[in-house]
Amino acid sequence: MPARVEDDDDWSDSDDEVISGVETDVLLGVPDGSVDNEDDLRDVAVSRIGGHPALLPSSEPLFPSSHCNNCSNPMELLIQIWCPFEDSPMDRALYIWGCARTTCQKQSGSIRAWRALRYNATYAAKLEKSKARKDAQKKAATPTANPFSMQNPVTFTPFGLGDQIFGQSASNSSDPTLPPEDENKSDSESEASEADESLITAMASVTFQESAWITAPSYPPIYLSTVAEYIPPEPKPNIPPSARMEEPSDDDKQGKDASWGFESYENALKVDSVFDRFTKRIAHTAEQCLRYDLKGTPLPFASDKVFESLFPDPPQDPLPITKAAFKVVPEVKHSYNTSSIPRCPVCKSSRVFECQLMPNLINILRDTAKEKDIDVRNLTDEQRIKAVQEALKRSKEPDSRCMEWGTCMVFSCEKDCCLSDDGKGVNECWREECVLVQWDE
Repeated sequence: MPARVEDDDDWSDSDDEVISGVETDVLLGVPDGSVDNEDDLRDVAVSRIGGHPALLPSSEPLFPSSHCNNCSNPMELLIQIWCPFEDSPMDRALYIWGCARTTCQKQSGSIRAWRALRYNATYAAKLEKSKARKDAQKKAATPTANPFSMQNPVTFTPFGLGDQIFGQSASNSSDPTLPPEDENKSDSESEASEADESLITAMASVTFQESAWITAPSYPPIYLSTVAEYIPPEPKPNIPPSARMEEPSDDDKQGKDASWGFESYENALKVDSVFDRFTKRIAHTAEQCLRYDLKGTPLPFASDKVFESLFPDPPQDPLPITKAAFKVVPEVKHSYNTSSIPRCPVCKSSRVFECQLMPNLINILRDTAKEKDIDVRNLTDEQRIKAVQEALKRSKEPDSRCMEWGTCMVFSCEKDCCLSDDGKGVNECWREECVLVQWDE
């Protein structure tokens, strides 16, 4: 079992890659085949790329939630994630939309994310039973118990959500998101528990048969599966045992002077170490479309204004101007800081990083969109003429379609509040969260 490691909140341009041969706390979302099952399309607990949203709230959210803030047109759903918080009685899903119109690229509001919550009474009752059972166990504990013993060691999983973060089955027989049950419970209790779990899944599925949401543009739906991020060990250099290091000869040194101009040109080039680190990190799992790391640290795409706001330069003493005062300047450490992220407008709590979209998602959506194109060979003459006319019309439009972002970071309410506009607690809510986009320059 590989060791786990958490990313350091400090960022240094001279830092090497994260320790190799480890499994991080980041969950990676990867495409896992077309969604052809109608039940899965309607089930909000099934995470997906593209498609139409399976909406969680019982009252239909306003359709303009998915509209671009620039062109005011409906946007395609990029990703939908089933991501309930640990020990929370709320069902929870995250929806991210994106505008592919060229004129809207690099514009604020062309990528939008919404958080949906709904109170789950069945699961809330389970949590209460679990809490009461734990309280009873604490009262029954003997005062002479060894406080350092681990009778029931805790198994830690990322965010306490395990494999259920994207609605997949857990590898073991029990669901890690559900409170533990008594080991000696009767068969009837076990059957009742299984029925409750089925009810939880059923309650998560809401369908709006006649709705503007169904008429919105969409990409073909694809299952979104999750894998833990693993950083493989660095390969050892294959150097023969008989190899020797030799000093360069005088001729070699003269040759070095002759190539000085080329080397100085290379050194003059500005290398974006942030982008270099980004590409090296995602190369370990190139098919990733999403990185999920609740309350973790995002992986910045490049050294731009977004990076500077999240990883600001620390204050430094001014450099000396005289040779006598010369001193060695330590490497710069950029500490991760979310103070620039707007607070939740409802409960005023801080927002924390939750997930980010990766460049490969654009490739996946573009490829599926091509597959969705109509095959004119199977149409009637009238349908074929209409299809060709529409294609020619689209080709002449200056507003072509493509997405140009490098990564889209989503920051959500730290308390995952479920409040009305006046601050009162409610059983369900639909709230927009903060998205920071690093564009592909």
